[in-house]
Amino acid sequence: MKILPVIMSGGAGTRLWPLSRTLYPKQFLAISGRETLFQQAVDRVLKVGGQGVEVLQPCIVANDEHRFLCLDQIREMNVSKAVVILEPVGRNTAPALTLAALYARDEVGMEVDPVLVVVPADQMILDIQAFTDTVSKAVDVAKDGSIVILGIKPDRPETGYGYIHSADPSAVKRVDSFVEKPGRSTAEKYLEDGSYFWNSGIFVLRASIWLKALSAFRRDIFDATEAAWKGRAQDNGFIRPQLDAFSLIPPESIDYAVIEHCAKTPSAGLTLKMLTMDAGWSDLGAWDAVWRSSEKDEKQNATHGDVILDSSSNTLVYASHRLVTAVGLENIVIVETPDAVLVADKDRSQGVKAIVEALNVKVRPESKLHRRVHRPWGWYDSIDSGSRFQVKRILVKPKATLSLQKHYHRAEHWIVVSGTAEVTCEDRVFQLNENQSTYIPIGHVHRLSNPGTIPLEIIEVQSGTYLGEDDIVRFDDTYGRV
Repeated sequence: MKILPVIMSGGAGTRLWPLSRTLYPKQFLAISGRETLFQQAVDRVLKVGGQGVEVLQPCIVANDEHRFLCLDQIREMNVSKAVVILEPVGRNTAPALTLAALYARDEVGMEVDPVLVVVPADQMILDIQAFTDTVSKAVDVAKDGSIVILGIKPDRPETGYGYIHSADPSAVKRVDSFVEKPGRSTAEKYLEDGSYFWNSGIFVLRASIWLKALSAFRRDIFDATEAAWKGRAQDNGFIRPQLDAFSLIPPESIDYAVIEHCAKTPSAGLTLKMLTMDAGWSDLGAWDAVWRSSEKDEKQNATHGDVILDSSSNTLVYASHRLVTAVGLENIVIVETPDAVLVADKDRSQGVKAIVEALNVKVRPESKLHRRVHRPWGWYDSIDSGSRFQVKRILVKPKATLSLQKHYHRAEHWIVVSGTAEVTCEDRVFQLNENQSTYIPIGHVHRLSNPGTIPLEIIEVQSGTYLGEDDIVRFDDTYGRV
């Protein structure tokens, strides 16, 4: 029997702003430990197995804008191979899972019909052994055609999760119904009742079963996703569904599209089961969840980074760039980044999403970008700016190169801080070493490369009438961005 791990990595994580941003969402952040949530998800799902079980290379379904983040973080893990399918636009989790199932059908082979172990990329699970044991049991149930969902026994009246109702005392439980995120009083009743479980968003099922179920309940999603899949292209190791066809797919979640229908209509011939998992699970859906999952001092304060607290309790302070101090706080969240600071009542941290929506209305870049912006060749950090200038600190990875490009509205001055730069400016190609500099006039075709074995760091000073990132014309690009 073969298992295909499917890592769903399309989320934006807006409730963890300002640490999580649209172009650098929470799954790619090291919120707990040295590995990012994405890396933790890949690592633990590859540990699932057992006698007679072969775990295939993971299939990652991600947003197109996150493609190089995925690739870089996979390489850091020394994972030899992974399939990365890129959603050209977000269409929620049902189309994303369908892409993985179609990959299993057409590339792995329906004669194999692997069991899909579907996990979100942005969850934290503390007990890896308990996770792998539960998933292995779920695989054993799913191999015979059942759809298995993992439920979490609640330890508090949580209003931020959906619930699964099952009064079945068996280890492999039938699913009676699904319940949307309840109000506080209802959540308290669920906790007391004992037959309601949090929906973990982790599913185990054969690829053929998902395609059969989606065809039965949401044929429109199946047909539209299959059309986008048939028009797919491959480049730079990525699989890209056809954009126009994918844009026509109705956005829908796995739960709404299929799972809830299975519970309501058992006559459809699709068996839905639930296993409970006790593995220290959290979806880290808001800052109160981060506080709950963090180590705390004797006053129940959780701190990350350079933080000093006095006379404070039940508080989370996350400092990413500067020293943060606080006096006399209770039940507060403070999150500091180089360009934005959040201060919130911990019990209302779900409301951060409204802040992000307000930033989007005002077209503020802080909703999408960090000050440090990652690129496939390295990163840049906008350290200062004014009406006609911008200063960036740029790091280029060894052997990496930026696109051959020009700008219509700005000139650039480059100063090498460390490493060796290879510079192309019009017809000239030359090297710069530490403490050397050059000037790129407006309209000149240019390129920056790092021919060395250590990172290249430069300071770039831009000057001109318009300094937006869209003032760029690419003529050649290693990463397919022309």
